[in-house]
Amino acid sequence: MAGEAASSRPPILIWGAGAIGGTLGAYWARAGLPVTMVDIVVEHARACSTTGLSITGPVEEFRQVVPTVTPEALTGTWPIIVLAVKAHATEAALVKLAPHLAPDGYVLSAQNGLNEIAISRIIGAKRTMGCFVNFGADWLAPGEILFGNRAAVVVGEIDGSVQPRTQQMHEWLRIFEPAAVLTDNIWGYLWGKLAYGAMLFATALTPDSMSANFADPRRVPVFVALGREVMAVARARGVKPVGFNGFDPECFAPGAPAGQAESSIAALSEFNRHTAKTHSGIYRDLAVRKRKTEVDPQIGIIASLAREAGIETPVLARLVSLIHDIEDGRKPMAFETFAELIPLAGGA
Repeated sequence: MAGEAASSRPPILIWGAGAIGGTLGAYWARAGLPVTMVDIVVEHARACSTTGLSITGPVEEFRQVVPTVTPEALTGTWPIIVLAVKAHATEAALVKLAPHLAPDGYVLSAQNGLNEIAISRIIGAKRTMGCFVNFGADWLAPGEILFGNRAAVVVGEIDGSVQPRTQQMHEWLRIFEPAAVLTDNIWGYLWGKLAYGAMLFATALTPDSMSANFADPRRVPVFVALGREVMAVARARGVKPVGFNGFDPECFAPGAPAGQAESSIAALSEFNRHTAKTHSGIYRDLAVRKRKTEVDPQIGIIASLAREAGIETPVLARLVSLIHDIEDGRKPMAFETFAELIPLAGGA
């Protein structure tokens, strides 16, 4: 990258300057990549463009000006658009960004969930690139993002090919995460994250930290059941999930040796004990930002795919309804709410 002329680098548009998009944009802009961000929060867009986006936390602290506009103020077309909005905002964002995507351009999904399915359906599979992110970050305030810990970043084409554009994106992602991976099995990583993601939704049913949730033996059967339900659906779809950051989805696969799933949960507790991001983004949506979560496009879609395959997912289905109960004020964030999952998972 050092010897690459700035004029030869194609401009990159990041749609969504929150925890994922904002962190990525700050690193890319600092490295000299021609990056622009779009965000619906006017105050955040103004701060990023003027005083700069402040990255705080234990990984690194710096402030970087990144040109940022609201969707209404955006003009022109872009060869690369990184989509970094919440999963449930994907389709609405695609409607707005589609006119700004160059005919030969592509969208990279830097999100949680299986958003590549919706993106490829709306703008075309050949214009869609997959990405897996697991680093910890939180949007704190306009112009301020907490970068809590480094973790896996993976990029790959959704058809399993490796193209020059994929290799180039991999090099750019390495500016942010030197250990970023280029894969021919991006779906494997995404499904592996879905198993972990389902568990994170369960941790958000209480005010306890992720680590405290995973360390509680009363809750372990729920996490194990969620992992097994997700893995059963992945297996039915012919996907071989891939592990990351010590999380091994094969521990939850049908026929896995006894005790492996429980050991994996213990490893998750230890991993999350060493991050400044103590709670999930789901928790922050519910407890801090008081807004809807991504539960339907992230977890609800698994239950839908399970029904298509004739697979029962009772714990996943109940988890979705409990998250909605908290969103709508019908239930509190408390252990008592989480406890409703325990008998379904076979716990005491």
